[in-house]
Amino acid sequence: MTEPQALLRVALPVPLPRLFDYRPPEGRPAGAGDIGRRVRVPFGSRELVGVVADAGPPEHADVELREALAWLDPAPLLDGELLASLRWLARYLHAPLGEVLATALPAALRRGEPVPETHAWAWRLTEAGATALPALRAGRPRALAELLAAGTLDEDGLDGRLPGWRAAARALAARGLAERIAVPASQLAPAPRPGPPPNPAQRAAIDAVAAAEGFQPFLLDGVTGSGKTEVYLQAIAGVLAEGRQALALVPEIGLTPQTLARFRERLGVPVHALHSGLNDAERARVWAAAWRGEARVIVGTRSAVFVPLPRAGLIVVDEEHDGSYKQQDGIRYHARDFALVRARALGVPAVLGSATPSLETLHNARAGRYATLRLPQRAGDARPPAVHVLDVRKRPLEAGLSAELLAGIGAALDAGGQALVFRNRRGYAPVLLCHDCGWSAQCTRCDAPMTVHAGGRRLQCHHCGHRQPAPPACPDCGSLALQPQGVGTERLEEHLARAFPAVPVVRIDRGSTRRRDGVERALRTLGEAPGILVGTQMLAKGHDLAGLSLVAVVGIDEGLFSADFRAPEKLAQLLIQVAGRAGRGARAGQVLLQTHHPGHPLLETLLQGGYHAFAEAELLQREAAGFPPFAHLALLRAEAAQAELPAAFLREASALLGEADPGGRVQRHGPLPAPMPRRAGFHRAQLLLSSAQRGPLHALLERALPALRASREARRVRWSLDIDPVDLY
Repeated sequence: MTEPQALLRVALPVPLPRLFDYRPPEGRPAGAGDIGRRVRVPFGSRELVGVVADAGPPEHADVELREALAWLDPAPLLDGELLASLRWLARYLHAPLGEVLATALPAALRRGEPVPETHAWAWRLTEAGATALPALRAGRPRALAELLAAGTLDEDGLDGRLPGWRAAARALAARGLAERIAVPASQLAPAPRPGPPPNPAQRAAIDAVAAAEGFQPFLLDGVTGSGKTEVYLQAIAGVLAEGRQALALVPEIGLTPQTLARFRERLGVPVHALHSGLNDAERARVWAAAWRGEARVIVGTRSAVFVPLPRAGLIVVDEEHDGSYKQQDGIRYHARDFALVRARALGVPAVLGSATPSLETLHNARAGRYATLRLPQRAGDARPPAVHVLDVRKRPLEAGLSAELLAGIGAALDAGGQALVFRNRRGYAPVLLCHDCGWSAQCTRCDAPMTVHAGGRRLQCHHCGHRQPAPPACPDCGSLALQPQGVGTERLEEHLARAFPAVPVVRIDRGSTRRRDGVERALRTLGEAPGILVGTQMLAKGHDLAGLSLVAVVGIDEGLFSADFRAPEKLAQLLIQVAGRAGRGARAGQVLLQTHHPGHPLLETLLQGGYHAFAEAELLQREAAGFPPFAHLALLRAEAAQAELPAAFLREASALLGEADPGGRVQRHGPLPAPMPRRAGFHRAQLLLSSAQRGPLHALLERALPALRASREARRVRWSLDIDPVDLY
């Protein structure tokens, strides 16, 4: 009897935890060398792009299989360490391998497009442009033409030389005066510039990373302004000298331009950016450059953790505590944790940097799993800011600001400095209220109030995105006494612009920075002259604002009494981080904390002992309560248009989990309504699983999930499993 022909087992981007068998295209036998290649296959009435995950004889010889339509790659696109790490991630998250592999690929490659060329793009004047230059009118096109007259410039270089150059380039190209050309990326490397000499603590950290052999996780625990980026730069420079690659993760797109500028100035190699602000083609080019080993340094946000690193030398995770590293939908991975998994598989050091390390990271460091590198003082001559608590009980407030705080802002401006007014709530006001009957504007699709925007003219739900005009009168009583209640960044901006008309007031939040490089544009608007920044937590993350002498923090009281067990940690990190923006240059820094609860234990602990004193106390409370990092969690979420369906599914899930765990090693909490029971028109519930050890939790899920996926109730709801949830919403 002849051996059955080897077939392809393909991972497809569908929510099914299995592989799909196909006959190879063109009749050629499948083999191990095909694992990791993309292939286009028929799937029902559709065509899908999948990745070959295995090859071998069919499981059922009598089943007639469909033939794959076409190979998309001549050789494996995913192989080696990256494919092995993605398989691990699928097992750890109990997620379909096909969806994990699709998440790791840029959208263009998921669609089946070819791997792009990885040359760089540059601009030069045409002969017609050189001739027409003297006659060009003043403006940005002429400014660009004058830059190009000195020689060809790459697009990254133009980003730093002429803000807003792209529209000017299009205008010149339309007239035939300039053209875009492809150039080898290696030709664009700037000459490296030396950095400042490291202080003793920085030197010890740099030497420790350089001396690491193989995998070694480091916690770089440095106060704000202590020069953590300088440690990253010198560690990366050492890796580059050995001909290897480095990956640096940052939490926010807004940080990427600033980080890129420093890296490009110092390292002497092209530095590639990878974040959601790029279009699909740009993201695919960076991924391909990393895959080919051409991208020596990659700086990116969460999804950059999936780039191939065939010549890996170092992985850096800046602001490792930041919650944005956790993906909150789809494949719910944590980029920091997966970066450590990849570093171990690659056998390279991983540096986790933060002034306010997460309690999980501190726990690992204290247990000896991570080596701790400390930077206890600010770099250069910068001094820690002086912190003052303003008790505003029984005090009159204007747009949420006390007279003492406004006086502090005025003094900082008069001294030639800049002020940051921090309010972690965007919009004009949190709610629109009828003063006569008490009606408030609630979202019709969520159990949440609608936020007032545009000075009271528009309402928007920050949970589902629903927008509507503000009503002219109260829908319940007809009164005209509709009043915005509370204060958001838009209202602060409006009031401060009236109070300080002689200086610019620049707002930085999600609404004002939607455009590409929006944060960078806003900061350029402020410049170095006296002025006021109004912003949310976007400004608390790593920005180096040399002219900032005052940070005023308002509206922190709601965070002091949250039911979320992680709320104290998040608030402590936010306060330390935003306070650390002050006094980073030559000017002395001052921080004003405005609160109705000046004696709150969290504030007292932070002010008297700093973040580490808070973390010590919080870890003791977490251990007593059985919360992470002393427990391991998994969260089952379910939602449906009918209110009774999520709870019914989760009751069945709880019963199946109980049957699969006769020893009761994993605790089940719920089913319970979600903290927001209705969102975007769907009713929501959740079931929390907790275990003192990771192993029993994952073993239980491995046993119970097949039956749960096959259950009738599972087909009536949208449900998801979140391993190591960060937010229990």
